[in-house]
Amino acid sequence: MTGAVLVSGGRGFIGRRLVARLRQDGADVHVMTRGLPGPSEIQAELTRPDTLPPACSGVDTVYHCAGHAHAFACLAADEEARHWQVNFEGTRALAEAAGQAGVRCFVFLSSVKAQAEPGELCADEDAPGVPDSAYGQAKRAAEEAVLEAGRRHGMRVINLRPAMVFGAGGRGNLERMAALVRRGLFPPLPETGNRRSMVHVDDLVAAMRLVAGDPRAAGRTYIIAHAQAPSGRGLYDALRHAVGLPPVGWAVPRALLLAAARCGDLLQVLSGRRVPLDSEALGRLLDSACYSPQRIDRELGWRAVVSLEAGLWEMLHGA
Repeated sequence: MTGAVLVSGGRGFIGRRLVARLRQDGADVHVMTRGLPGPSEIQAELTRPDTLPPACSGVDTVYHCAGHAHAFACLAADEEARHWQVNFEGTRALAEAAGQAGVRCFVFLSSVKAQAEPGELCADEDAPGVPDSAYGQAKRAAEEAVLEAGRRHGMRVINLRPAMVFGAGGRGNLERMAALVRRGLFPPLPETGNRRSMVHVDDLVAAMRLVAGDPRAAGRTYIIAHAQAPSGRGLYDALRHAVGLPPVGWAVPRALLLAAARCGDLLQVLSGRRVPLDSEALGRLLDSACYSPQRIDRELGWRAVVSLEAGLWEMLHGA
């Protein structure tokens, strides 16, 4: 690899893995951070556009991993505004700064939430509909801004839409679920036949490096997911195995879980605070969210290679 590389969000879960792998490749990597910069780091902030041109100066490739994290449905208008300010306006400003600085390649880490919820289908990048969350809407608008910056500046740009990313060092819903399963506090889920797409962080990093180095990826948008999408029950069983617990042959009835979730909805309205189980949280366990990685397989030959079992073991044991 030649030329300097800038990684925004290089201190984060995905960014750390990417930085480590790029340095193994021999790349000259600079990490963009909001905090006090250390060695090979530069202080810049997406919400302060004036700080971005110096960060892009002399850079050949930008990997844009930073953003305001997706959570459950927003309970406050200022949270929605934050998604728009950071995930859209910040991305647009960084892409523009990169283009003006002569950056040759810009890889944007978007999300499958930038497209409509797939329902029971396994959606591809061209699935109809629009995102229904503030996070997804901001990410979708940011993708368009990245493509536009690429056209105006002759910069090779790629949008990646990863499914749920997991691995050691993550702090998302899957890690919290694993902790509850380990303590015996997570109920055995019923088998609904749903499909939930996932991708291990190492597979995502491999996809990012691939698209940055392959001219065929220019101007493309790719879903990044494992071809196998487990059900909620399948994920529960795999987690039990990964934490060393024996399998269980029973499940909490779906009707009982739905009733508990409706109680959670009511408590949330009354208290104005999130509760552990509401309809949205239950939907993430029992409903489908399947996304097809066939486009990047067909066009570039990328496939996720880390299995669910191996990925969960690495997530929980660090190897």
